[in-house]
Amino acid sequence: MKNVIIAVVVTIGFTVVSMSALAGPRGKIQRTQQRQGARIAQGVRSGELNGPETRRLVRQQARIGHMRKKANEDGQLTVGEVARIRNQQRKANRRIYRQKHDGQKRENNSQE
Repeated sequence: MKNVIIAVVVTIGFTVVSMSALAGPRGKIQRTQQRQGARIAQGVRSGELNGPETRRLVRQQARIGHMRKKANEDGQLTVGEVARIRNQQRKANRRIYRQKHDGQKRENNSQE
């Protein structure tokens, strides 16, 4: 379980760093990504998210980050691109909430 937590934290860290490299006029998208990453990390620390839930949420965040990076390749985000990214972020936000509050907890192994 320790390895899963370390992998999640590293993945979220890379996502945040890559998002900050793409900082531009659309800072709200970046802030949302950072907040969602922090919420996932907090869910892992508190045990509200188990391993499979965490992996799915981190993959979803990575897809959104990739979508933003691809959209920003030409140097600016169009209104349509921003709308698509924000829509994906809203879906991710709902999924994070649902996964954190679904009653499934990480099993505590005393082998850590």
